[in-house]
Amino acid sequence: MPAVCRRGPFMSEVVLIGLVVLTFPILAIAALVMAIGARARVNALEVRLAALERRPAQAAAPSVTPPAPAPPQPEPRPAAATPPPVPVTLSPVAPPASPTPAPPPPPIPRPVPVAAPRPAAAAQPDITFEERFGTRWVVWVGGIALFLGGIFLVRYSIEQDLIGPGVRIFLGALLALALIAGGEWTRRKERFSGFQGLPTAHIPSILTAAGTAVAFATVYAAYALYNFIDPPLAFVLLGIVALATLAAALLHGPALAGLGLVGAEITPVLVSTGKPNYWALYIYLAVVTAATFALARARLWRWLAVTAIVFGVLWMFPGIDDARVPSLGPHAFHAVVGYALAAALIVAGLLYGPPADRDNVDPISSGALAAYVFAAAALVIAWHHDPLPFSVLALLAFATVAIAWRSDAAAAAVPAVAALAVMVVIAWSVRPVMEYLIVPGGPTAGAIPDPARAYTGFHLVVGALFALLFGGAGFLAQGRSERPLVPLLWAASGAITPVAILVALYYRVSGWERSIPFAGLALLLAALFAVATEQLSRRAPRPGGAAAQAIFATGAIASLALTLTFALEKGWLTVALALMVPGIAWIGMQRPLPMLRWLAAVIVALVLARIGWEPRIVGVDVGTTPIFNWLLYGYGMPALAFWVGGWLLRQRADDVPARAVDAAAILFTVLLCFLEIRHYVSGGDIYEQASDLTELALQVSVGLALAIGLERLRGRTHSIIHDVGAVIIAGLSLAGIVLGLMIGENPLFTGEPVGGALFNLILLGYGLPAVLAITLALIARTTRPMAYRAVAAVTSVALALMFLSLEVTRAFHGPVLTDGITTDAEQYTYSAVWLGFGVVLLLIGIAIASKPARLASAAVVLLTIAKVFVVDTAGLTGVWRALSFIGLGIVLVGIGLLYQRLLFPRRTTPAPAA
Repeated sequence: MPAVCRRGPFMSEVVLIGLVVLTFPILAIAALVMAIGARARVNALEVRLAALERRPAQAAAPSVTPPAPAPPQPEPRPAAATPPPVPVTLSPVAPPASPTPAPPPPPIPRPVPVAAPRPAAAAQPDITFEERFGTRWVVWVGGIALFLGGIFLVRYSIEQDLIGPGVRIFLGALLALALIAGGEWTRRKERFSGFQGLPTAHIPSILTAAGTAVAFATVYAAYALYNFIDPPLAFVLLGIVALATLAAALLHGPALAGLGLVGAEITPVLVSTGKPNYWALYIYLAVVTAATFALARARLWRWLAVTAIVFGVLWMFPGIDDARVPSLGPHAFHAVVGYALAAALIVAGLLYGPPADRDNVDPISSGALAAYVFAAAALVIAWHHDPLPFSVLALLAFATVAIAWRSDAAAAAVPAVAALAVMVVIAWSVRPVMEYLIVPGGPTAGAIPDPARAYTGFHLVVGALFALLFGGAGFLAQGRSERPLVPLLWAASGAITPVAILVALYYRVSGWERSIPFAGLALLLAALFAVATEQLSRRAPRPGGAAAQAIFATGAIASLALTLTFALEKGWLTVALALMVPGIAWIGMQRPLPMLRWLAAVIVALVLARIGWEPRIVGVDVGTTPIFNWLLYGYGMPALAFWVGGWLLRQRADDVPARAVDAAAILFTVLLCFLEIRHYVSGGDIYEQASDLTELALQVSVGLALAIGLERLRGRTHSIIHDVGAVIIAGLSLAGIVLGLMIGENPLFTGEPVGGALFNLILLGYGLPAVLAITLALIARTTRPMAYRAVAAVTSVALALMFLSLEVTRAFHGPVLTDGITTDAEQYTYSAVWLGFGVVLLLIGIAIASKPARLASAAVVLLTIAKVFVVDTAGLTGVWRALSFIGLGIVLVGIGLLYQRLLFPRRTTPAPAA
C-alpha cells in the first residue's frame, strides 16, 4: 500500500507536466491566429488610408479632359468646282440633289469624378489546398480532437485511479462550460476566427459542439456510471443539455448540429461500464433524438433528421438479445419512442411536422416510420416472436396505417411496413418449433395446453389481423387522393399482404400438405378481392383507379390459384403459380398497368425457384407411368400457361416481362421433354446416372424438333427470344450429335445391342435425326445465314451416312455391331451404299435446284473415291476389288453425264453468216 501511495503523486506530476507541455503549442497556435488577424486588420487600414490620401490629388486635377489631338488631314485634291454649302432644312424629305452632310463634331466630354478604389471589389484568388487545410480541415479535426481528448483523458484518469468520481464529473462539467463559453466568445469576436476574404471553418460552432457533447457525456456518466443522480434528475439534466444544444445550433448553424449529434450518439460507446443499463441508455437516446428532431424541424435540415434516424435504428441492435440483464423492455421502449418522435416532428402534415403538399409522398416521412418499424421487426425476430415485441410491431403497424391515412406524405411507409409484417410471419413459419410439453397419458392427457398450439394460435390471430388491416385499408383508401401513386401504394399493400401471410401460415401449419380449411380461406380471400374489383369498377374514374382494379383482380387470381394449391396435392403449388401468369397478362390487356407485366415476370421467377428446389415437383411421388405422370402436370401446365401468357403480353409490347415469360415457356417445354425422356428411360427415377443411346437419341430428336418449331414460330412473332431459343436448342442438339451419337454412344464403340434389322436404335439415333436436320436446313433457307444452313445440311448428311453405314454393319454382324470380322463383301457394300447415297443427293439437288445438296453429293462421292482407292485397294482381294473399281467408274461417268446434260449443258457456237 505505501508503494502505491508513493507512485500516486509521481503519476499526478507526470500528468500535470504533460498538460503544461501541451499548452505551449496551443498557445502558440492561438497567438499565431491572433497575429494573423491583427495583420489583416492593419492591411485593411492601410488600404483605406491610401484611398483617403488620393482624394485631394484627384480634386486638384482639371475637371475637363483635354481633347485628343485631331488626326492629320489629307492634302486637298484639285477639283473642277466646289459645290456651295447646302442650307439645313426642317423638311422631312431632303432634296434629291443634296449631298450627304458632313458629320457633326464630337461633343465635349463632361468631367467624370474618379471614385476611390474599393478593396472588396478585388477578385479573390482561388482557394488552394494549403488554405483549405489550414483554415478548414485542421479546425474541424481539432474540434473532434477536443471532444475525443476529453473523453480519453477521463478514461485514463479512471483507469489510473488518479481522481475520484466527484472530481471527474466536476472537471467534465467545467470543460463543457469552458468550451461553450469559448464558442460564444469567438462568435461575438468573429474577426478572430479567420482571414479577411477567405472562407474558413466556423470555429465558434465547433467549440460549442464539443462543449455540448462533453456536457451530454458528463450528465450520462453521473447517472449511469456513478449513480450520483437518480433517473428523474438525469432526464431533466439531459433535457436541459438537449435544449441548450438546440438553442446553440440555431445560432451557430449546421456544424454544431452535426457534430453535436455525432458526439451525443457515440458517447455511450466511449463511456461505458461492464454491466449495461439499457433503460438509462435508451432514455438518454430518447432525449437526444427529441432534441435532434426538434432542431431538424425548426431549421428544416432533412439531413439531420435522416442521420438521427439512422443512429436510432443502429442503436436497436447492441444487446438486442442480451439475457444477462432486462433488455427486452428497453429495446421495445426505444422503438416506440423513436417512432412517436418521428411521427410528431418528422412526418410532413402531421402534428408538429413540416407542412406537406396534398397527395405528395415524402420519402423522409415514409422512411422515418418504416425505419423504426424495421427496428421493431428485428426485435421480434431476435426474441423468437415473444408476445411483447410482436405486440409492439402490431401497434406500430396500426399506427402507420392511421398516419398514412391522415397524411399522404407517409403513404410509402404502408407497403414497407406491410412487407416487414410479412417478413416476420415468414420468419416464424420457417423456424422449427422446439417447445413441446410432455405430460402423462390417461385421464390427464390434454389437461395442460400444448404450448406449441397456443404459440401457433397467437400467430394465426396476429397474421389475420395484419391481413385484415392492410387489405381493408388498401381498399378503403381508394379514391382519397388525386395522384395515381398513392392509391397504387395502398392497393399493392392490400392485395399482396393477405396472400403472402396466408401462404406463410399454410406452410407452418400444414407443411405443403392438403388443407381444406386453408383452401376455404383462400377462396374467401379470392371472393373478397373480386368484390373489391367490382366495387372499384363501378366508381367514377379517379387517378389510379384502373391500377387499383388491376391489382385487386390479380389478388383474386392469386387467391384462386392458392385455393387449388391448398385443396389439392402439394405439387399443384407450381401449377397454381404458373396459372397466375396468363391471368395477370389478361388483366394487363384490360388495364394497361406496367406493374402487372413485371408481376408476371416475378411469378415466373418464383416458379423457377420452386422447380430449382425440387425438380420432381412432388418428390418421390412422381409415378412410374410413362408420359402421364406428375412431370406432365408439373411442367406441361406451366409451359402451356407461359406460352399463353407470353402471347398475351406481346399483344401490347415485346418488352422485358414478355420476353421473360416467353423464355420461361421455352425452358419449361425443354425441361418437360428432357425429364419425360429421362423418366421413361430410367424407369421413373430422373436422378439415375446411367445414360445410353436410346435416351440420347430421343433427346437429340426432340431438340431438333423444338428448333424446327421455334424456327416456324419466330417467322410469325419476330421475337428475339424465339430466335435465340431456336439457335441455342439447335446448338445443344449439334453438341449431342457430335459428342454423343458420333463418339460417346456410338454402338461401333460401345458394343450396345441395336435391336432388329430395320426398326432399331440405328433408325432412332441416326435416321430420324438426319431427317429432322435436313428439315431444319430447308426451313432456314430464307431466314438464316448460309453458315447456319450449311451446318444443318452437313449434319444431316453425316447422320444419314452414319445411318447407312451402321445398317450395313447390322446386316453383316447382327445386333451387336462389334461381333465378328469385316469381310470383303461388307467392305464392297459400304462403297456401293455410299456411292448410291451420293447419287441420290445429286438427284435431289438437281430436282430442287439446291446447290448445298449438290455440294454434299460431291463430298460423299469424294469420300467414296478415297475409300475405294485407299481402303479397298489394300483390303479387298479378288473379284471384290475389281467390282469396287468398276462400279465406281460407272457411277462417276454417270454423274459426269448428269452434270453435262442437266446442270451445265454445252453451249453451241452459232455459224457465221454467209
